[in-house]
Amino acid sequence: MNTNNITNDNGGVWTEARIRALGAVTDLPTAGRIFGLGRSLAYELAKNDDFPTPVLRVGSRYRVPVAGILTTLGITAAGDLTPPAEWSVDQLGAVRSTAARDHTDRGEP
Repeated sequence: MNTNNITNDNGGVWTEARIRALGAVTDLPTAGRIFGLGRSLAYELAKNDDFPTPVLRVGSRYRVPVAGILTTLGITAAGDLTPPAEWSVDQLGAVRSTAARDHTDRGEP
């Protein structure tokens, strides 16, 4: 993903440097703007655990780790030596137990 073209609602561009400058965590409306989401939609997604990145609930407030934003955008977090994950067509199906398949591979019922 080309992070140089992420624009916010004020016409500014959300660059990697600008996102990193937010610090360790940011508020939910700011994180929502990075993903092109309005304030009310961002809160609705967070409430339903459907926000694109992990969201922390701190008392009555939502906080979003900047490292999670960078990871979702495919940008390696500072100091992280692992490359960003490759996107696949079947993200939810990628995490499955292989135990059932192991039995059939060996010819067992």
